[in-house]
Amino acid sequence: MKCQTVREQLPDYLTNNLEETAKAAIREHLTACTWCGKEAEALSEIWHKLGALPDEQPSPLLRVRFEAMMEAYRVGSRQARPGISWAETLHHWWGRLWPERPGLQFATAVTLLILGLFAGHLLVPPRSSDELSELRNEVRSMRQLVALSLLKQESASERLKGVDWSYQMQRPNKEVLTALLNTVKYDSTVNVRLAAVDALHQFADEPIVRQGLIEALRMQDSPLVQIALIDLMVEIREQRAVDVLKRLQRERELNEAVKQRAEWGVKQLS
Repeated sequence: MKCQTVREQLPDYLTNNLEETAKAAIREHLTACTWCGKEAEALSEIWHKLGALPDEQPSPLLRVRFEAMMEAYRVGSRQARPGISWAETLHHWWGRLWPERPGLQFATAVTLLILGLFAGHLLVPPRSSDELSELRNEVRSMRQLVALSLLKQESASERLKGVDWSYQMQRPNKEVLTALLNTVKYDSTVNVRLAAVDALHQFADEPIVRQGLIEALRMQDSPLVQIALIDLMVEIREQRAVDVLKRLQRERELNEAVKQRAEWGVKQLS
């Protein structure tokens, strides 16, 4: 079972909403995969803390405040200028809904375009399988374009969204894979680098990804990212990473936890 599949099913696993065979498979994966095991423990702890919270009791003034708010709205509506057109009202509401950041604007526009394409496909069925294939290719290209655009944004949160978009791609092109690898190597935020490592796991069968991950491990300076890369190298059984791991063990200033993880990785891959 892959890490991505396990993480998608963790909420159902923790709430005991899975069949016994699925739960057994997840338990086996959590035992073998340190990364997923830590995430499951953290999620379980949050789940228990949420369950311990007392039930919210509505304030007796809630109804009074609601009625006062509705009355103020009715009065304001009656006093509104009659000269405002429906076009101005629509423009006002659209301006409030439309995001201000360029990266989010681009992602929103492409998302709406994708939804429009699918809506058109549902309303007017394609005449042939070639048209359907062409539609899928267009959607795939748009997703890749959104991911690339977000990965280049200055905001770390928007770059994280770009990494998340890669999960919607079954076969990303070389440009997207290179962008994710560059994120692992050069991004200034550790959380973004960790997310990119996790995203690249689903494309680990690509030669460019395997080689790029080895290069990233060689040049990485964050202990958290180093450990994540070592775990991934072991999981995908990348034998070429052994030389890099041995070189890490010889570095005097290397974090002790990373050094121990590198030693473990060498034993697993040898």
